[in-house]
Amino acid sequence: METSQKQDEVIAQNNEAREMNGAEMVLQSLVDQGVDTIFGYPGGAVLPIYDALYQQDRIKHVLVRHEQAALHAAEGYARSTGKIGCALVTSGPGATNAVTGLTDALLDSIPIICISGQVPTFLIGTDAFQEADTIGITRPCTKHNFLVKDVSELSSIMHEAFHVARSGRPGPVLIDIPKDVQFANGDYVGKSEALENIHYNPTTEPNMEAIEAAVELMANAKCPVFYTGGGIINAGSEASILLRELVRETGFPITSTLMGLGAYPASDDQWLGMLGMHGTFEANWAMHDCDVMINIGARFDDRVTGNIAKFSPNSTKIHVDIDASNINKNVNIDLAIVADAKKTIEAMLQVWRKKGYKPNETALKSWWERIEEWRAVNCLAYKKDDKIIKPQYALERLQYFTNKDKRETYITTEVGQHQMWAAQLLHFEEPNRFMTSGGLGTMGYGLPAAVGVQMAHPDSLTICVAGEASIQMNIQELGTAIQYNLPVKIFILNNGWMGMVRQWQELLHGERYSETHSEALPDFVKLAEAYGGVGLRVDRVDKLDGIIEEMLATDRLTIVDVCVDQRENCFPMIPSGKAHNEMILSPDAEKFDKSLV
Repeated sequence: METSQKQDEVIAQNNEAREMNGAEMVLQSLVDQGVDTIFGYPGGAVLPIYDALYQQDRIKHVLVRHEQAALHAAEGYARSTGKIGCALVTSGPGATNAVTGLTDALLDSIPIICISGQVPTFLIGTDAFQEADTIGITRPCTKHNFLVKDVSELSSIMHEAFHVARSGRPGPVLIDIPKDVQFANGDYVGKSEALENIHYNPTTEPNMEAIEAAVELMANAKCPVFYTGGGIINAGSEASILLRELVRETGFPITSTLMGLGAYPASDDQWLGMLGMHGTFEANWAMHDCDVMINIGARFDDRVTGNIAKFSPNSTKIHVDIDASNINKNVNIDLAIVADAKKTIEAMLQVWRKKGYKPNETALKSWWERIEEWRAVNCLAYKKDDKIIKPQYALERLQYFTNKDKRETYITTEVGQHQMWAAQLLHFEEPNRFMTSGGLGTMGYGLPAAVGVQMAHPDSLTICVAGEASIQMNIQELGTAIQYNLPVKIFILNNGWMGMVRQWQELLHGERYSETHSEALPDFVKLAEAYGGVGLRVDRVDKLDGIIEEMLATDRLTIVDVCVDQRENCFPMIPSGKAHNEMILSPDAEKFDKSLV
């Protein structure tokens, strides 16, 4: 590995001022940036790049079946590795099909490079065949975008794009390259030279006065809680290690957003579970009643806060975020720290230890006693059935057997009830193991994301938890998985409905089920077999374990169609416009005596 890296450095140095055409510059830039895989779909406006791809063996191209899937696959690759994911699409419909994936990556802060082809520069603005204003269309759904009109600027822009995508708050960057620029010759500018002229350098170091003020607030807190998000995972694995040190040293409870799952081990006693609309009772009540909230790497999303006016009304709020625009955007806070999460947690630990701070043991004991009362509600309880498979039970058994499996396990999800049940019931001990669409809530995300994960981790166990509705959004990516021999497992919780929408219709719209029942579904077993994979179905509780074991034993793409209770709802649930202490609980949860509050 070290030899290969040295060879790459030598090659990069030798190419600092080598003449090549634009298409070759694109690939050389990718190589210099450490890219080994790119997801894409060819078309006329990117044929020079595809021709250059054909003539090299440094970068593996994965042929998806739809450009949206290319972006989601790149997201899965990026989120599971911590690297930048890359996609390649053609002009016009190729670029417009990529918009959903770009927006998804923007909202979830995923570093993506999307290279799009464009009609030749002399045709721009003429409504040429497959022309679209890609720069205009993608400006609001990318961190930054570039239109390259001169080949002499191409390699520098490529390197700048990677720098922008990974620096500060990560995000997607699009580079639109006209076809004539891909053909044109010019001098390649290497990575080191290009970086000398880049001026985007966001703040990452925390202000120590703010750190000391935050730690003093923490030391004097009586009812504290850590509220953590995807920013910790984006800050790298060391950030998660430092977070564990800080949480254990303070003794404070900790909760997380959907995007932050895995940053702190779910098996730990201080873990309260996920918070928000379908978060746990104890996490949401702790957020509501805390006196000091330490938000690290989360952006106060509406699905987390509920009613802003009633959100954690009596707390002093500390907000750590690398993106200054998130400060006071949704929730007014008391102390801001604009910095990298890892560096901030590290500084907090240093100050805590240096000043010999200890938590208020008496107050903290009383706080934990209240939390244990909330935990006793057992908010994720459901009524078990020995005949009908409950979706929660199916996921509990999946958790059991994946724990027994010795392979590294990665979970992706589609969007809907199954997504929330997966977040509640599949316990993640490490970061970068759970890939789901958070901010955009994109149905069709899970399968292509699993393709990206499996490409990055070929020996891992990669499972896409899906619903029968959302899996069909990008079902064509079964072909991609088969072509590249990716043994992705697709675990469908099939209730015949668009379950989350049906749940809202039941609870909030007088049981008027408008267009949420799927009258015609494919036979998923036959569909898997038609693509060349394995198809399994189970509709009996006593057969479920055997089917899961069979799924895990296959070395091919496998779909398991789990026929689950059609009427089951996902609880707890905070209805829109309500506060954290106004949750709807499952009828099977223990009744909570509010006089205890």
